[in-house]
Amino acid sequence: MKHKKYNSKPFKIFLMVICTMVQLPAFAQNVRVAAAANLQSVIEVLQKDFKQKTGIGIEPIVGSSGKLVAQISNGAPFDVFLSADMNFPEALYKGGFATKQPVVYAKGSLIICSSQNIGFENWERLLLTARVKKIAIANPAIAPYGKAAEEVLKYKGILDEVKSKAVYGESISQVNTYITTGAADVGFTTQSLIKETSPKMVLYYKVIAPKYYKPILQGMVLLKHGAGNPDAEKFYWYILSPAAKSIFASYGYRMQ
Repeated sequence: MKHKKYNSKPFKIFLMVICTMVQLPAFAQNVRVAAAANLQSVIEVLQKDFKQKTGIGIEPIVGSSGKLVAQISNGAPFDVFLSADMNFPEALYKGGFATKQPVVYAKGSLIICSSQNIGFENWERLLLTARVKKIAIANPAIAPYGKAAEEVLKYKGILDEVKSKAVYGESISQVNTYITTGAADVGFTTQSLIKETSPKMVLYYKVIAPKYYKPILQGMVLLKHGAGNPDAEKFYWYILSPAAKSIFASYGYRMQ
């Protein structure tokens, strides 16, 4: 019985196509970066700069630090975690979800902000008046900027008096929506909101003196899923580079 001979050249091409298809996902996969909600805009700038410098793409997943930690703890395949504080990355490291201890990549700056020109010269007294009915604050249990806001109000001795006016957002992004849409009269948020807002949107704000709240040390950790991934490690070191620090500084973050 004669066996039909295959033309060797087309057959080799076929095998090459199959092999390419099998390998493609590995080459096309981006570095998955879990990023705190306060980084929503700056992460886009970092993403473009990193891609331009290295050719490597990242896939940012933005949310409240607490919720991202819950996802990571439940097996979400993230490679790098950029938190809004150090506590959450430390917890992941202690829990065995990261290979290296967390490092600080930036310090957050808290502001009080409004879409109305209501005057912030004496904002403590303003919050107590009938003019301010709703104060937007991120949930302090899962959002470091919300925790800082409550620390400020407590330091000023008015936390109990204004608590009935508080409108809590699940993340700083939701707080920013409350502020920019006027759903809240004022809100406590990250200074980066001023940079990321459209030029058509006028916001009025005052930077809260850092002495009124514990430093918002924003921490980064290379997760176990990203360990051994050269692209993930390159992004990790990029975030600590002068180029990335310059971008963070332009969004109001403190680098010292």
